[in-house]
Amino acid sequence: MSLASCSSADDPVVGTGQTAESRRLVRIQLDAENPPASKGILEASGEAQPFPVGFGRLGLACAGTSFQDGLTPLGRFRVNAILSESDFAMEPDLVEQSGKSEAELKTSLFQNMSDIDFKGDGQSSEYGIGYISLAPVPASEQPFQFNTYNGKFRWYSFAIHGTNDERRVGQSVTGGCINVNQDTLKTLLGTLQLGDEVVISSDSPCLP
Repeated sequence: MSLASCSSADDPVVGTGQTAESRRLVRIQLDAENPPASKGILEASGEAQPFPVGFGRLGLACAGTSFQDGLTPLGRFRVNAILSESDFAMEPDLVEQSGKSEAELKTSLFQNMSDIDFKGDGQSSEYGIGYISLAPVPASEQPFQFNTYNGKFRWYSFAIHGTNDERRVGQSVTGGCINVNQDTLKTLLGTLQLGDEVVISSDSPCLP
C-alpha cells in the first residue's frame, strides 16, 4: 500500500441550529513520527483547551477512506453518539439501525461495551468512562455496525474514548480510535453534543 501526503482538513461548517459562537469544535493534530507530540484542542465558549491523545497502532489513514483496524482516519467528523454510565445521546437513525428501543440502549449499551475484554488480559473497561462516536463528513461507506461480541450487544464505530490504562494515551497503540485520559473525557462528555464537529489532521504521511 503506497503512502500519500495528508493535508489539514478544511474548517468545519456550522451545523444546523448552531451559530459560529455556540458551536463546539475539537481539533486533533496527530504526529505519527512522535506520538507524544500529538494533541487535541477543544474550542468551546471562546476558550481553547489542549489535551494529550493517542491513536492507531498502524498509523494514519487518509481522509475519505473506509475505517480499517489499527489505522486512525484523518478528516472531518461529526459526533453521532455519546455514551457513558450517565450520558446517552444517539442520532435517531442509529437507534433505528440497532433494532432496539432507545430505553434499552440507554440502560445497557455502554455497560455492555465496557464489560468487554478485547485483549483477553482479564481487564475490561477498555473504553474508560465514555465513548464519543464519530461519523465522517461528508458521509462515506464504513464497516460500522451494532453487533454482539462475547454475548454483549455493542456499538462498533470510530470514536474518541477513554482507556483503562492511561499510559496508552499519547502513544500509537489503539485499534484506530482516539484515546484520551479520564479528565479530558469528563470535559468532552460534559461539553460535546450530537452534531458537534471533530477535525483530525496531521503533517505525517497517511495510507490511502
